[in-house]
Amino acid sequence: MSGILNIGISGLNAAQVALSTVSNNIANASTSGYSEQSVLQSEVVSGGNSQYTVGSGVNVVAVQRAYSQYLTQALWSSNSSLQGATTSNGLTTSLNGFLSSSGNLQTALDNLYNGFSSVANSPTSSSVRQAALGSASSLTSVFNTLGQQLSQQSTQVNQQIGSTVGNINGLAAQIAKLNNQILQAGTTGNPNALLDQRDGLVQQLAGLTGISASTNNDGSISVYTSAGGTLVSGAQSYALSSAANQYDPGSTDAFDSAGNNVTSQLSGGNLGALISYRDNVLQPAQNTLGQSAIALASSVNAQQAAGLNLNGQQGQPIFSVGAPAVLPSSKNASGGATVTASVSNVSHITTSDYVLRYTGTGTGTNGWTLSTSSGQGVALTANANGTLSADGLTLSVAGSAQIGDSYAIQPTRNASTSLAVSLTDPNGIAAAAALTASAGTSNTGTGKAGPVSVTNSANANLLSGATVTFGAGGNYAITDGAGNTTTGTYTSGQPITADGWSLSLSGAPASGDKFTVAANTNGLNDNSNALSLAALANTGVINGGKTSVVASYADLTAQIGSAGSLASSNLATQTNIHNQAMGAQQSYAGVNLNQEAANLVQFQQAYQASAQVISTAEQIFSSLITAIQSR
Repeated sequence: MSGILNIGISGLNAAQVALSTVSNNIANASTSGYSEQSVLQSEVVSGGNSQYTVGSGVNVVAVQRAYSQYLTQALWSSNSSLQGATTSNGLTTSLNGFLSSSGNLQTALDNLYNGFSSVANSPTSSSVRQAALGSASSLTSVFNTLGQQLSQQSTQVNQQIGSTVGNINGLAAQIAKLNNQILQAGTTGNPNALLDQRDGLVQQLAGLTGISASTNNDGSISVYTSAGGTLVSGAQSYALSSAANQYDPGSTDAFDSAGNNVTSQLSGGNLGALISYRDNVLQPAQNTLGQSAIALASSVNAQQAAGLNLNGQQGQPIFSVGAPAVLPSSKNASGGATVTASVSNVSHITTSDYVLRYTGTGTGTNGWTLSTSSGQGVALTANANGTLSADGLTLSVAGSAQIGDSYAIQPTRNASTSLAVSLTDPNGIAAAAALTASAGTSNTGTGKAGPVSVTNSANANLLSGATVTFGAGGNYAITDGAGNTTTGTYTSGQPITADGWSLSLSGAPASGDKFTVAANTNGLNDNSNALSLAALANTGVINGGKTSVVASYADLTAQIGSAGSLASSNLATQTNIHNQAMGAQQSYAGVNLNQEAANLVQFQQAYQASAQVISTAEQIFSSLITAIQSR
C-alpha cells in the first residue's frame, strides 16, 4: 500500500509544481524579460526482484527557464546598435533643424554680396551703403546664432556622456550584486528570477555602451567594454569615470577603472553614439562653419583694404573674427611656454584641430612637432623670426616649454560665434579702386597702362605713388613717393610690382616712356572695388583658393544632410534587425499563452489522477484494516 501511496503523492507533488509553474508563466506573460519556465522531471529509480521492476514515482529535478545564449546575446548586440542609432538620429535631426531655425545662411550671404553690387551701382548713396552694412550685420547674426546652437548642443552632448557613464556604472554594480546572489542561490536550485533580472540589466547596459559578455562555470557573468576593459567580473564591478578633456574643459572624456583614457575606443550604445557624433559630425560641422566665417572676414577685409572709401582713405576691415584657440594641456609643467596662433594664409586653413607638442629634439622646428587631433603628422616650418608655420597658421611661442608639454589648437572651432561687424560708418565701404595708372603724354611706344591691383594692402607706401621710367632693352626704374628706387626688366605679359601694388601693361613701351601709379583721385565716382567685393560670391578663398564662401556653406549643408540621411537609414535598418532578434528570442523564451492553457489542462488532469491514486490507496488500506479486524 505504501508504494502506491508514495507514487500517488510524488505524482501529486509533481503536478502541483507544474501547475504553479504554468500559473507563473501565465501571470508573467507580459513581463518584460521574463523567460518561460518548465518543470524537468525524472522517474524515481527503484529496485526490483529478479523477475520485474516496479516504478516508485516521479521526482521534480528542476524548474528551468527557456534560454538560448546565442539568441540572448544577439538581442543584446542588436539593442546596443538600435540605441546607438536612435541617439545618432535624434542628434543629427536636431543639427539639421538648426540650419533652418537659425535663419538661412545662404540667403544672408547672397544679401551681402548683392549689397556690395548695389553699392557699385550707386557708390555715393548713403542709404545703399547703410543697407550693405545692415546685410553684413544680419549675416553675422546668422553665423553667431548657428554657431551658438552648435556650441549648446556640444555642451549637452558632453553632459550626456558624463551622465551615461554614471548610468553604466550603476547597472554594472547591480549586475555584480545579482552575480553574487546567483552564486549563493546556485546550491539550492536554478534562481530563474535572478537570472532573468540579470539578463535584463545586461540588455539595458548594452543599450548604453557596446559590450561583450561571457558566462562563467560558476553561473556568474563577466562583462567587458568595447575597449576591452572589464565592467563586471563575478561579484565585483569596475567603474568607468568621466572627466574633462586634458585640453578642453568643456569636452568630456571617458576613462577605465585603471585611469586610461578610452574615449576613442568606446563604441556602440548611447555612449558610443554620443562620442562618435561629437567627434565625427558635430565638431567637424563647427569647424567647417568657422572656416566659412574666417574665409568671409578675410576675403572681404582684404578686398576692402584694396580700395578707397568715400573719405579718400584706404578701406578698413568690415568684419572681425576671433583668433584660433590654443588650449594648453592640464598635464603641462607649471611655468611653461605660452603659445598663440593666428591665421596667416586663409586659403590653406583646414577644418582640422591640431596638437602642438614639445619634444626638445630636432633643430629644424625648434623641438616642436605638430599633428592633427587624430594623430596624423603635419609638416611644421620654423620661420626666421622664431615663429612656426603650418596649414595657413602662424604659431608664436613665448617662454620656455618643458619636454612633453602639449597644446591643442582649434583654428576655426569658435570663429562663427566670434564673427562681428567692425565697420560702423557707411562711408567707410571702399567702393573705389585704391590706385590708378596712366601713361606719360610724351610716350613714344605702344605701351598702355592697364589696371593696378593691390597685392599687399599693409604696405606703408601703397598710396604714396610711383613713376615707372623705361630705358633701353626693356629695363625700367621705379621711383616711389618715398624716394625709393628699384629696377627691373620688363617681360611682356608679366606685371610690374612694387610697394604692394601690381601694374599690368599691354603693348611695347619704348625707351624714355613713363607710367605713373597714384592714389585714385576720382574715388567718389569709382565703383571698381565694389564690383570686386560683389564678385567674392564666386571667388575661391579656401582649399587653396578653389572654394568660395558660398560653396563652403553648401558643402556644410551637404555634410550635415548626408549625416542625417545616413543616421535615419541606419535607424531603420537597426530597428528591423532588433525586431528580428527580439522575435527570435521571444519565440524561444517567451510565454505562449495557448501552449500554457493546454499545459494547464494537462497538469490539472495529472493532479486529479494522482489524487485518485492516493484515494485508491487509502480505500485499499481501509479495506485491509477492516478485513483484519473482522477476523
